[in-house]
Amino acid sequence: MAEEKIGEVVKFFAKPSVAAVKITSGELKVGDTIKFSGHTTDFEELINSMEINNEKVEKAVEGDYIGIKTSDRVRPGDEVFLVTPD
Repeated sequence: MAEEKIGEVVKFFAKPSVAAVKITSGELKVGDTIKFSGHTTDFEELINSMEINNEKVEKAVEGDYIGIKTSDRVRPGDEVFLVTPD
């Protein structure tokens, strides 16, 4: 599996378990698999839905700030990678 850095976590909301992510390069679509990686963070997540300004979107591009529901805790500064089959 190849990994390409596409963004980083800017904030984490514990109660709804949502990560606010800034897309720094490329694009991300619903159905993609991403990997969160940081000092104490290392897990993959399938994107079932994402939001920009509380509106559901199918894809996000460089410069967008998106909300993604996560199965585990992430921290500000954690890197986000797009996981693609080789």
